[in-house]
Amino acid sequence: MRGLGELESAIMDRMWATNAPASVRDVLEHLRKNRALAYTTVMTVMDKLHTKGLLKRKPVGRAYIYEAVSSKEAYTADVMRESLAKSGNRAATFVHFLERLTPEEASALEAALQVYPPRGRSS
Repeated sequence: MRGLGELESAIMDRMWATNAPASVRDVLEHLRKNRALAYTTVMTVMDKLHTKGLLKRKPVGRAYIYEAVSSKEAYTADVMRESLAKSGNRAATFVHFLERLTPEEASALEAALQVYPPRGRSS
């Protein structure tokens, strides 16, 4: 799983924010509020996001309706796990990650561990 480009991110952010099926035209109209884009550009990028497995689609008439496959949080977790898997030393990577946490991030991590403790760890 690679990171997303600028337009891919904008499209996925829109899909995640609405959490509802959308056509290329729906997404285009939203994105055009901030920049000039061609229908075919958005269509091509949404097709690539479908190929990458981030969007699912179903035909409706002569077009497709797209929907996000997973939440933004689940996607982010997948990217984090992939980055961790690519590190040579997972323990060292975790240490560097923890060293860089802001107090707010550390609190969020603590709260997450209360909701979902690691295997073998009891509260």
